[in-house]
Amino acid sequence: MNFLRGVMGGPSAGPQPSGADTIQKLCDRVASSTLLDDRRDAVRALKSLSKKYRLEVGIQAMEHLIHVLQTDRSDSEIIGYALDTLYNVISNDLEEEEQDDSEEENSAKQVDDLGSQFTEIFIKQQENVTLLLTLVEEFDFHVRWPGVKLLTSLLKQQGPQVQQIILVSPMGVSRLMDLLADSREVIRNDGVLLLQQLTKSNAAIQKIVAFENAFERLLDIITEEGNSDGGIVVEDCLLLLQNLLKNNNSNQNFFKEGSYIQRMKPWFEVGDDNCGWSAQKVTNLHLMLQLVRVLVSPTNPPGATSSCQKAMFHCGLLQQLCTILMATGVPADILTETINTVSEVIRGCQTNQDYFASVNAPSNPPRPAIVVLLMSMVNERQPFVLRCAVLYCFQCFLYKNQKGQGEIVSTLLPSTIDGNSVSAGQLLCGGLFSTDSLSNWCAAVALAHALQENATLKEQLLRVQLATSIGNPPVSLLQQCTNILSQGSKVQTRVGLLMLLCTWLSNCSIAVTHFLHNPANVPFLTGQIAENLGEEEQLVQGLCALLLGISIYYNDNSLENYRKEKLKQLIEKRIGRENFIEKLGFISKHELYSRAAQKPQPSFSSPDHMMFDHEFTKLVKELEGVISKAIYKSSEEDKKEEEVKKTLEQHDNIVTHYKKVIREQDQELEELKQRINTLTSQNEQLQATVTQQVSQIQQHKDQYNLLKVQLGKDTQHHNSHSDTFQMNGIQTEEVSKLKEELEEWKNKHELLQGQLREKDSVIEKLNSSQLEMGTTEQSSQTIKSGGLEHNSELQKELEMLRSQIQLQAAEISKLQMENQKLQVTNATADPVLGDSGATAATSSELEARLEQEIKELKSEVKALSEEKESLKQHLDSSSSTVAILQDEKSKLQREVAESKKEQDDLLVLLADQDQKISALKIKLKDLGVPVEDEDDIESGDQGDEDEDGDEEEQD
Repeated sequence: MNFLRGVMGGPSAGPQPSGADTIQKLCDRVASSTLLDDRRDAVRALKSLSKKYRLEVGIQAMEHLIHVLQTDRSDSEIIGYALDTLYNVISNDLEEEEQDDSEEENSAKQVDDLGSQFTEIFIKQQENVTLLLTLVEEFDFHVRWPGVKLLTSLLKQQGPQVQQIILVSPMGVSRLMDLLADSREVIRNDGVLLLQQLTKSNAAIQKIVAFENAFERLLDIITEEGNSDGGIVVEDCLLLLQNLLKNNNSNQNFFKEGSYIQRMKPWFEVGDDNCGWSAQKVTNLHLMLQLVRVLVSPTNPPGATSSCQKAMFHCGLLQQLCTILMATGVPADILTETINTVSEVIRGCQTNQDYFASVNAPSNPPRPAIVVLLMSMVNERQPFVLRCAVLYCFQCFLYKNQKGQGEIVSTLLPSTIDGNSVSAGQLLCGGLFSTDSLSNWCAAVALAHALQENATLKEQLLRVQLATSIGNPPVSLLQQCTNILSQGSKVQTRVGLLMLLCTWLSNCSIAVTHFLHNPANVPFLTGQIAENLGEEEQLVQGLCALLLGISIYYNDNSLENYRKEKLKQLIEKRIGRENFIEKLGFISKHELYSRAAQKPQPSFSSPDHMMFDHEFTKLVKELEGVISKAIYKSSEEDKKEEEVKKTLEQHDNIVTHYKKVIREQDQELEELKQRINTLTSQNEQLQATVTQQVSQIQQHKDQYNLLKVQLGKDTQHHNSHSDTFQMNGIQTEEVSKLKEELEEWKNKHELLQGQLREKDSVIEKLNSSQLEMGTTEQSSQTIKSGGLEHNSELQKELEMLRSQIQLQAAEISKLQMENQKLQVTNATADPVLGDSGATAATSSELEARLEQEIKELKSEVKALSEEKESLKQHLDSSSSTVAILQDEKSKLQREVAESKKEQDDLLVLLADQDQKISALKIKLKDLGVPVEDEDDIESGDQGDEDEDGDEEEQD
């Protein structure tokens, strides 16, 4: 800001450039001119000068340009010029393009300072940024596009400050999200660049952008542009997606829950011919792979990473990546990144690790993908980054995968070695003892990961025997490693072997015993630690101290000559405790140790820096303190510790035993619960069956009692009479029901007749109204005659309905007569009670007659219901006809009213014209002009016609 104040504080020492006065005049025109055209021309001129005279325009014109943005909103042209001018002043991109390669760095720094300071002036008033957000909402291309570019430049110069202003602005982020939906690709693409700058290192804005449906829109753009075959727009979208997802657990979870992982699968579909990839496609695919890695990064929370890994397996994304891994013709950098991506997709996920173990390379015969990758790792002709990627993939495959560890170690055991094919174990042993130090280190680290946190495999690996040369007996793998150490090989090889031995011996007393059983091992270690060597050898000395400390800490005192106490005394005599602890501390103080401890992926700038493995740094951190304490402990303390260890082991054994008992009891409980559930369900089924059978029995009893009441033939006279009386009572109830139904039909019949009468009255009213309307126009007469014809048809239908109703009335009267007969029959049923035989016969006859009459009545009721339905249909048709006639009547009335209105309007116009003509005639008479009246004109015309007629007759 100081140099700006100097420029603004007075004239400079030298002569001002010729453009300075011009700029001042233009600023005065912008500030004082009242005509919009003048102001527009002045701003246009400032825009043309803003690139060459950036400093002068920025100092003198910025305030005026901001004022234009505030006051001249209605003119899009001047707003566009003002925004372009501000962009030229604030942006550093134009200056950077014009600079030559030979220019000095301080010039570029001054340019950066200039843009940053102008940005600071602009955003000092937060209203300016809010105004700019409002302008970006405008649809006009000449306003929106320069507004987007200016806002992007502001974010590049003063990102955090501008981000905060936009964040607190109402709907600030949402306004900018609308840019992705713009149909003009230039604005949409620059909108993506704007959002890239907006979302950098700001988790709050990243969350808002993600919940504004950014993932959906960006993935749609990538698909529209052709996925990996797309242009730079795809690259920009992928960079924005990385900003939104990297180190943002909320957005990662939202991305997974929104099923967007499934939409990533088509990105990695490659054909058989993979040669001739464009540089843009390589870049796009590289970013796509990095985006997958962002979702499954080891630095993410374990739960989030695991769920993303499962989603990638279920949607087929892992399978697609493995296809690229085994494809031919894929560029080396894409292949390397694909290996790294597959590594993190399978890391710690048992399902994905099992799938990866089943992948075979398309070779003849087919080989497991792991074997093919290990062949590349131990091949010194392969690129260094590719070998590191393969090592990382192997480490991730074995991470928390005891099944995979067992499969790798089993290929080294004598009983499983297959001489016809190359196994993973054979490749690791070959790399471990090759002449290439990098292969030695990679193979040692890979084998150490196969033993990580697995005491069983550490013991099994002791069985591995190696044939060193013809005629010599085989030696164990452990012995061969110590032999190579003592031969004084390269530092990288020795560091790798020492890391393998430390991992192998830690937490495995049997391996420690085997190591100490070789009498040359301990003297070699003490000799290495005791010597004063250069800086390169200090790392080896520290690892030797760590290995000797592990041999003490995990020693079970099974070898008399190498008990803990004797080893401590040896250290005290030959090395010194303080010196030993100092050498042990060389490991954690090393720079390469700190780098390796940061992340699991081995990333080294050169092969010489490849010294430490990430998992080994954890082991050092765990053991360094306990080894230091173990060295200073006395024999009594060791004894106490041993006793404590034994007690703990006994306690652990007891706990393990009880856990086993509890597990067995849990299994028994589960079995008993299942049996109880089975028996309960069977009991419920049996109870349901019993209930059903009881209900059936009750139904049978009820049916039996009913039959006994209706058809029982007791010898006693009283019972027969009571039965007959009961039957008659039942018949009487049926007759009463029929009476009620007849009454209902009568009511319905009367109701229908009333409705018909109402319809008749409506039709008569319509007829009378149509007759009263008269003959207004010929078209209306035609419509009306058609309506009358329709009316006559309706009359006929009504006559038919009346006849049907009369027939129905006759049927009802017939039913009434039959009802009376039934009542007479019921009345004559009482005297029959005298004679038992006659009573039985009469009752049977009555039953037969009543059943027949009931059937007839039911058929009549059915016929009446059908008649009712037909009447309803006729009524509906007549009501629709009435509605049609009413519509026609209303149309005719409207037409008549319209014609009357037109006639009235004509009469009014004629009257106005007559008045005007008479007024004009009066004026003409007043002026002395002879004017004939209409009557005189008409008589004159008649006379002329008569004269013409006489002349024709004479001719």
